[in-house]
Amino acid sequence: MAYDSVIVHADVLPQIRRLILALLSFGLVALLAELFALGHDEDYRQWIPLAAITTTLVVIVWHAASGSTRSLQVLRFACVGLLFVGATGIILHYQGNVEFQLEVSPELHGWELFRKVLNAKAPPALAPGVMAQLGLLGLIYTFRHPALRSPAG
Repeated sequence: MAYDSVIVHADVLPQIRRLILALLSFGLVALLAELFALGHDEDYRQWIPLAAITTTLVVIVWHAASGSTRSLQVLRFACVGLLFVGATGIILHYQGNVEFQLEVSPELHGWELFRKVLNAKAPPALAPGVMAQLGLLGLIYTFRHPALRSPAG
């Protein structure tokens, strides 16, 4: 049987969408808890991901309660924000690790510096990528969502 001839039942997509939204919500709550547990609130820059996650969770609750087109559009915007904050976080963590590694070992450069920076425990250079992944998951949830269809289409 060819995979392109498989028909997805109409009742399956809404269930998958609900599961994606639940997974997104769980991931955001877990990430928020982890950031608070790690003390990721020492200065204003560290509050940015906390605010982005909290805002997205509030929008998810609004969307789950109303199902409105407006809430879905705002959720999309919040998920793009998660992508942006996650990518910015990777850059900031990486830069912080480079500065620290060069303070400790000024002779480091090239591949050795890169390897040490990526293997650093604090701050973990790629950890903000989780936020970017959750943003992508939210965008997958909104992809071709029925609430976004125009009345004429």
